[in-house]
Amino acid sequence: MSGAVALLSAELILVLLVFFISLALLIILIRQIFYHKQDAFDDRVFVFLSHYVNHTNTVLMQGVTFLGSHFFLIPAWLLLFAFYIVIKKDKWNFIKAAIIAVSNLLLMFGLKFLFNRPRPLIPLLKEVPGLSFPSGHAFMSLTFFGLIMYSIYHSAASKWLKWTAIAVLGMVIFMIGLSRVYLRLHYASDVIAGYCFGMVSLILIFWLLRQVEKYNAKKIPYHLNVTKTGKDSSLTKVN
Repeated sequence: MSGAVALLSAELILVLLVFFISLALLIILIRQIFYHKQDAFDDRVFVFLSHYVNHTNTVLMQGVTFLGSHFFLIPAWLLLFAFYIVIKKDKWNFIKAAIIAVSNLLLMFGLKFLFNRPRPLIPLLKEVPGLSFPSGHAFMSLTFFGLIMYSIYHSAASKWLKWTAIAVLGMVIFMIGLSRVYLRLHYASDVIAGYCFGMVSLILIFWLLRQVEKYNAKKIPYHLNVTKTGKDSSLTKVN
């Protein structure tokens, strides 16, 4: 029992640490980019990556960036929904996944409209429409793959399989963000902001959904008891 409590406390501390680090990074990025108008960090990253630009890497990065595009993520979300409904027959996890997908999509578009940062003027291959901050690929890939990582962490029986899958998915998320900067479709700060916004959003949504679960867990026994006895047994009659 004490071991489970200690593990829960360690997980809570880690989650809070990630949450506040993400918030701090967002404050720093927004202050530097939109208040001080400084982009030296983004320029240095572009210069660094330019040394690694070649045909092989470009083809690789095009393939990786596809994993963070709507062409991949929309079918992936639909498959996840089908998995919960048809195979697992788990309506609550389906609802949670749908809430995460839709709310983060709306949040991403709202943030892009709010900050209104143009994309880099020097794309490696071709220009793409849309705004730059935060990176939608980084935001939505962290949302989708982060949800998968969360599910694997709490359901995988094998520790080796669990941590291997989490490491692979974490690398996929990182590579998707790297591909956007390599292809010069986003600044590095856009990608970092996408990760941070995605992380903050996921943690808040998970917390809110957990409060709903706790509320329902308290209400369901009460209703079951009333149904069985035909009266509210939680109340005592005062003479």
